[in-house]
Amino acid sequence: MAEFKRVILVVGTPGVGKTVVSKLLASKMDAMYINLAELVKREKLIVGVDKARDTLIADTQRVSKRVTEILESSGERCVVIDGHYAMDVVSARDVYLAFVLRRNPDELKKTLESRGFGGKKLWENLAAEVLDVCLWEAITSCGSEKVCEIDISDKKVEDIVKEMLSILSGEERCRIGIVDWLGKLEAENRLHEFLKNF
Repeated sequence: MAEFKRVILVVGTPGVGKTVVSKLLASKMDAMYINLAELVKREKLIVGVDKARDTLIADTQRVSKRVTEILESSGERCVVIDGHYAMDVVSARDVYLAFVLRRNPDELKKTLESRGFGGKKLWENLAAEVLDVCLWEAITSCGSEKVCEIDISDKKVEDIVKEMLSILSGEERCRIGIVDWLGKLEAENRLHEFLKNF
């Protein structure tokens, strides 16, 4: 089995800006771009529908197989993969770097509400951001040496991508542990607002 050394994952809680950032990053790198949500919908790689959350349930085995086929056809080209469950469908050995996008929970709440998120779906996603779920999953899947955390709060897409390119070129250091939403909200005595359903 071939190894793909230039696969870059862009992961994070829904609403952090993965797609817009990934598309610009892929464009700047002249890389192939894969949006997992679009791939799953387009090729019907699903096992069902989660009615409570109004989302499709991806068949991760079939998605993984399909992503491997796409990577095999990419040749030497870099590939940027956008999706919060990218770590579940790409082998860690193939990942060059995984960027975990982070967003201030207040900012994220506004974004999710503007997209129509409400109830359990809203609070589950906000809790995931506050509790570092995507960061923890990326580190567990890929190892801390392959994970870079990027705080995108109040930043323009161009500046976020510039930071990512600087890390990829070695000009800037890849770091984790750069945000502490839990500590911030606790210090503001607001943690209960975001974890009230738990």
